Amino acid sequence: MGLRRRMAGSYAIVTAGAVLVVEGVLLGVYVPSLLSGSDLQTRLQDQASRDAKVLSLTLTKIGEASPGSSGRELLVAAAGAARREIALASTPPGYAGGVAITHANGVVTDQPIEVLTDGEGEVVVSSAGTYPRGSTIRPSPPTGGGTGVTAAGKAVWWTSPVLAQRSTGVPTGVPDDGGQGSDDKASLSTAGYLYVQAPPDFGDAFSPGAVLPMVVPGALALSLVLPVGLLFGLLSTRRLIGRVQRLAVAAGAVSQGDFRPRVPVTNGDEVGRLEESFNLMTERLSDAVAAERLSAEAEARHAERARIARELHDSISQDLFSLRLLAAGMRRAAPAVLRSDAEAMERTAARAMREMQALLLELRPVALEDAGLVPALDELCHAYEIRLGIRVEASLEEMALPAAIEHAVLRLVQEALANAVKHAEPSRVKVVLRRTTGDTGETGDTGDTGDTVAVEIRDDGRGFGPESAAARHGMGLALMRERVGELGGVFELVSEPGRGTCVSARIPVREPAGEAS
Repeated sequence: MGLRRRMAGSYAIVTAGAVLVVEGVLLGVYVPSLLSGSDLQTRLQDQASRDAKVLSLTLTKIGEASPGSSGRELLVAAAGAARREIALASTPPGYAGGVAITHANGVVTDQPIEVLTDGEGEVVVSSAGTYPRGSTIRPSPPTGGGTGVTAAGKAVWWTSPVLAQRSTGVPTGVPDDGGQGSDDKASLSTAGYLYVQAPPDFGDAFSPGAVLPMVVPGALALSLVLPVGLLFGLLSTRRLIGRVQRLAVAAGAVSQGDFRPRVPVTNGDEVGRLEESFNLMTERLSDAVAAERLSAEAEARHAERARIARELHDSISQDLFSLRLLAAGMRRAAPAVLRSDAEAMERTAARAMREMQALLLELRPVALEDAGLVPALDELCHAYEIRLGIRVEASLEEMALPAAIEHAVLRLVQEALANAVKHAEPSRVKVVLRRTTGDTGETGDTGDTGDTVAVEIRDDGRGFGPESAAARHGMGLALMRERVGELGGVFELVSEPGRGTCVSARIPVREPAGEAS
């Protein structure tokens, strides 16, 4: 369950991360616009333009009603009449704040300074004592905004013109549109200026309340997406986790030495390929372990045979040699009546030594795997010829045979040679190995029409009758016959007293699957 929880959690984390990324992109796109929309100079411009329009309309109405009033009086009257809308004239004298300014998000902050001047820049009405009535704003307030040092210190400002109809008799300056445009605009002239000023750090350039409408939907979406992501992760990973768990259980069994477990291949995806590879790996491991076990058993057998051969050579062979020497001495020193017994003892000791040497050669391990069948047989024949003084003629045909047949042929020749030396006392032994085909009619009784390997061991020893075979050879003949029969071959033993013995076998050669042409 731990892996399943982690994978489901990763789904939820990825989903939440996607929501947060989208939210971040939205904030990255819209917050700069909010910041720029809340720029101080923009807010001052909005304040000045709005109040200037209110004053312009009020000034026009008052001018039509009082055509004989001076322009300054009309500006003062317009500021007083519009006080509910611009709050300029209603500010107490000496107040250094100014009218309220409303942000785009509806939040009202402290008030900047607001001043109404005539066309020459002389203060008519001011919201702060910094600019008393009759003073002149320096620099003269042109239309537009700027930043610099003023009478109130370093500040940001904006100036908007207050327009009036020419027929009002108000002293005017330059027309607002330079004498161009429509007839309505051409009849308007600048009666004064509305100047708004604030320190550079005035108010908040950004309010969290403007971002709140975007953050709340994202938080709600995140609260819904997290459980959905967890549920989706649990459902979508259930089958995959089951497959991985089966692999883990099988791998644990393999780590304990059990190579039998296999996992079902359920899909052709990456995990499916892993399942196929796991099954192939366990099969190869099983085969490798089996081969290693067989090799270890063979090594153990070879080591045991070598140990027995050393024991026989170092103990019994030496005792037999000593017995033979004693018998020979007795034969020479004994009187005539005991000489025949001494000679019989000497012959018995010599025969026992000869059989012991044959037994030692039979137990002697032959490196079949390293040398191959023909070199191993040639070495075996040479050893019998050198150590026992028997002439061994070998006619061996080079051929490629399956390992089981090579092993059977080697053991057959080894057992037959040992039996000949121990029981037949031959002077010459002939070993033949050849390969025949079904077309030659030489496959004998095997009934196989394919290739056949034929092996024959013939000696010129005493021979024996069939009725005495079991007594003379013990289990040797039975083992040879059984070994050949397991491979589907035919074993044959021919012997007559005084005419030697011939041991032969014909084994069909069946190529391993996939190697036949």
